[in-house]
Amino acid sequence: MNNKKIQSVYEDQDVIEAILHSNSLDPIVRHLYRTNFDSVASYIRSNSGNDEDAEDFFQEAIVVFINIVRKGNFRGDSSIKTFLYSIARNLWRNELKRQNRALMRETNYYEQSEKEERGIQDSISENEVKNQLLDLLEKLGDNCKKILLMFYYENLPMKEIFQHMGYETEQVARNMKYRCMNKLKELLNEHPEMKQNFRSLLANG
Repeated sequence: MNNKKIQSVYEDQDVIEAILHSNSLDPIVRHLYRTNFDSVASYIRSNSGNDEDAEDFFQEAIVVFINIVRKGNFRGDSSIKTFLYSIARNLWRNELKRQNRALMRETNYYEQSEKEERGIQDSISENEVKNQLLDLLEKLGDNCKKILLMFYYENLPMKEIFQHMGYETEQVARNMKYRCMNKLKELLNEHPEMKQNFRSLLANG
């Protein structure tokens, strides 16, 4: 490929030849960003994504596209712009499906464990148990201590807790609380003398 084309607009065939034969793909990648990123980013942002998502999934789409070309599977039935947009769109749709499946699993878990969690709240309201729990919470770290105290002691809903903690979404706070509860259970396993007082904490495993 001559210097003039390297510094000018690429035709689709120039892009394909460069991917197949060039030692450096930097000019081609910059060209693909310049001519395709905005449309992909607009799609992702308008479908529950943000700027970071757009950047990550556009990069992934470029990698997928380059691999397709190098394997000889790009037939040129559509323009590179259309093809790359389609790759990015499919990658993002799959990501949204994955997120939705994860959310459904977590929602089912929280619904099934609601009764057990109310039992935890009742048990730690007693003074003796409360003092023991406070001692354990100190070992969990500041974030876990704050989350569990706000939920079980102050009876704050998760929608308020995630705002207090500065998390991006309520789901992030729920995930953090779940991890903190697992850490607490591990500590209880290390302190069998406390298990009787916290048996409701162990109901989930």
